[in-house]
Amino acid sequence: MNHASAPPSTIALIGNPNAGKTTLFNALTGANQRVGNYAGVTVDIKSGETYTPHGHKLRVWDLPGCYSLRANSPDEKIALDALTGAIPGESKPDLVVCVVDASNLERHLQLTLQVLELGVPCILALNMVDVAERTGLRLDPAKLSEELGIPVVPMQANAKRGIIELKQALRFPFPNAAEHRWIDSSENPETSRRTFITQLCDLAARRPDSHQQTRSDQVDAILLHPIYGWIALLGIFFTLFWAIFSFAQIPMGWIESGQSSFAAWINATMNEGDFRSLLVDGIIGGVGGVLMFLPQIGLLFFFIGLLESSGYMARAAYLMDSVMAKVGLSGKAFLPLFSSYACAIPGIMATRSIDSAKERLVTIFIAPWMSCSARLPVYFLIVPLLLHEHEGTWKQALVLFGIYALGTSAAFFVAKLLRSRLGKDLNPGHFLLELPPYRKPQWSYIFRHVFDRSFSFVKKAGTLILGLSILLWALSTYPKSTTGDAADALTHSAMGRIGAIIEPAVKPLGFDGRIGTAILTSFAAREVFVSSMAILYRVEETPDPAATRKLLRERLASASWPDGRRIFTPLSLVSLLVFFIYAMQCLPTTAVVARESGSWKWALGQFLFMTGFAYAAALVIFQVGRLIGY
Repeated sequence: MNHASAPPSTIALIGNPNAGKTTLFNALTGANQRVGNYAGVTVDIKSGETYTPHGHKLRVWDLPGCYSLRANSPDEKIALDALTGAIPGESKPDLVVCVVDASNLERHLQLTLQVLELGVPCILALNMVDVAERTGLRLDPAKLSEELGIPVVPMQANAKRGIIELKQALRFPFPNAAEHRWIDSSENPETSRRTFITQLCDLAARRPDSHQQTRSDQVDAILLHPIYGWIALLGIFFTLFWAIFSFAQIPMGWIESGQSSFAAWINATMNEGDFRSLLVDGIIGGVGGVLMFLPQIGLLFFFIGLLESSGYMARAAYLMDSVMAKVGLSGKAFLPLFSSYACAIPGIMATRSIDSAKERLVTIFIAPWMSCSARLPVYFLIVPLLLHEHEGTWKQALVLFGIYALGTSAAFFVAKLLRSRLGKDLNPGHFLLELPPYRKPQWSYIFRHVFDRSFSFVKKAGTLILGLSILLWALSTYPKSTTGDAADALTHSAMGRIGAIIEPAVKPLGFDGRIGTAILTSFAAREVFVSSMAILYRVEETPDPAATRKLLRERLASASWPDGRRIFTPLSLVSLLVFFIYAMQCLPTTAVVARESGSWKWALGQFLFMTGFAYAAALVIFQVGRLIGY
């Protein structure tokens, strides 16, 4: 394409993590992409559209955040392939916007120079000038432009300042970069770039004579302290779990009231029969039993978004680097693993930021052991049964904290064993983490993120969980028994017969056939376990939400073996919790693992190992507990 006669059809945004690249992409396109203060959030090319002040339509690419174009990691390779036109079916972009953090030019300009060396037209988006000015940095954008030979646009993307100026800079004919004066054939390219950047910053980005301690520095003196930092980290996450249990009670009550009122209306307006039973027991009882936990899941995503947007997540990765090193991983692995607490799929995709191929494989293998949000409905069902409601939310939060710690500890243990089996890397990666300044939370991003993830949960409830709930209702209803007794009806049904087949395999874990059947259905999606239990234990909606919860507790508490022994004892509940902590019950995750690892053998091996480990762990817990008298 002739850049001198036509506007570019494709613009690529590239920059280091924390440069505000995706924030700029959202400001340009209006797209709701995820924004976070650490590497690996954008793990693929996002595309959107924008317009110049003259009305020209442009396609905008948001490339993965990376520190260089050495292509040592998958995200760096994606960025390089996009810039060089190596992506199948796509030509290289007509213009590249290099987004840099104005307060950290020494590091961010390294990538800019590498992009300029590719010979593509560039604009430098000098982002976060407000942060730079607060630190006393004296910027000279005109001098930067003169030395680099490209337009330089000062901006503050999170406040949408400089967006119009950036669009106006897309004028034509567009100037190409000046001669690459930093290249010296007698020096290593990295050395040449560092020398040039040092000289350039002395001219155009002069720092005050004495280093002034910023507010972020003062906070980091506590939050990164080898003792106080860990106390703060544990306190933050315990508070998160306590808040999830405490703050969600009111909206959960609203959802329960709505479901109960709807079920009561159907019971009052329809004649008794199979169709009414399908609506009340199958659909409302099944799907509603899962939707009840939506407020707690929304709160989890809210707090994760708050930690990401404020800049604390990078501090958590810094603290965890020494711990990760003991199991053969680096702080880079912590970031995808923490993402997996929300959902393992984006966490696994975020491993593309890891340079080491072997470390990436290990991280992919253990990521599903980070208890994702899909497990929360199961935990929120079992934990109150284990402690009873009168124990208080802080004790429930403590148990939930222990559940997450148990899964994470086992993941690290397996990582250490697996890392030693895979051997050392010939070219090990290096953990490079930039600590962004603490920032005010981007509330619009946080609430969009919570809405998107909550809507995804509701969508799953309205499709997969709805279909499985209807199937479970049918299997537990037909063929019908002639006695009219509810227990005989379930035993005579197809579900009762399936449970009888499964029961010998799960009874050593303390489970009956109904629990085994619910576990079997949950391999499609963990959340289905709750709706399965509601259907299998014949828990009907009532006009009073508290009465519905009481009925559920009573049904589970009174469930017994043929000899009269209770099924749901503290020991069997702990066994059930342990099984769900470790089992790989997410078929979409298995498919993503196969794609990201490039091997179905790796994905199937992970599925079989995690499921076998879960069974063995639950078996040991229950049998040892029985031996010692529980």
